[in-house]
Amino acid sequence: MKLLPAFFLCILTTFAAEGPKQSIEKLDPALDALLDSGAKIETLATGFTWAEGPVWYKGRIVFSDVPNNTAYQWIEGDAMASIFLKPSGTDEASANQGSNGLSVDAQGNMLLCQHGTRRVARLGGDGKFQVLAAKNQDGARFNSPNDLCVAKDGSVFFTDPPYGVPKGEKTETPYHGVYKLSTDGKVSLVTKEVQWPNGIALSNDQKTLYLAVSDGANPRVMACALDGSGLRDVFLAQPLKKTGRPGGCDGMKVDERGNLWTTGPGGVLILSPEGKHLGSILFHQPTANLAWGEDGKTLFVTSNRDVFVLRTLVKGQGF
Repeated sequence: MKLLPAFFLCILTTFAAEGPKQSIEKLDPALDALLDSGAKIETLATGFTWAEGPVWYKGRIVFSDVPNNTAYQWIEGDAMASIFLKPSGTDEASANQGSNGLSVDAQGNMLLCQHGTRRVARLGGDGKFQVLAAKNQDGARFNSPNDLCVAKDGSVFFTDPPYGVPKGEKTETPYHGVYKLSTDGKVSLVTKEVQWPNGIALSNDQKTLYLAVSDGANPRVMACALDGSGLRDVFLAQPLKKTGRPGGCDGMKVDERGNLWTTGPGGVLILSPEGKHLGSILFHQPTANLAWGEDGKTLFVTSNRDVFVLRTLVKGQGF
């Protein structure tokens, strides 16, 4: 990844420079194999309302600005981010919210969790949305699909908290579900036992589904065994939140060694597969999501109104 021109970085980092400087917090020696404690954190773009759901797609990073119903892109060499999709969460221009989590399937198609239409969709080659799932296994409309991940067999797992439901509008689904969308189009419920499931990722062996739970009273990371043996807590983030660090558990990804990189109080938390907190990338503001791109060692982070980028020593899952 080439560095942005100095004059442009100066413009972009004006907002970020107003608060504490971004930094790497090392809590365990195991972090040294994953991230250089002196890694440079750059501001790639700024000025969004709530940047979310980044994904590496066809040589570019694409991310959602949820309240503005727009997805943006940044391509190496571009001076700034540009509009990729508008609207991103509805079929036509609308005041409803846009896309949130984004992913890519095995065929290279972009998949979107769309708040505005409350569905999971695929971006077709003609630029139009193809609906993959709009109702749950009982025929009820989803709350507002939030984030998703794609399994090696092509199945799609996604979370469905009600964050995107317009104020005053009733939901048809009385719980916050986690679902599986099979390749034949069948939707099945994985669990309804988690309030406020948000970020979602699969373990490298595909046996465990990790959930970032954005419950304000108990932010945490959970593991859901796909053999049906149940749920368990992996990491409790409330102690960090009590120290005054902003934000909660939101988006997450897994690296090639099985470690969890999840947003949490203060920024991005790096956890071992067992849930040991190895360190953090501190942005000192609510941080939404992250994704690796380029050669697999460039990490893009959406954090409040900003998009940051840094290099890691480990590749993201799938690279």
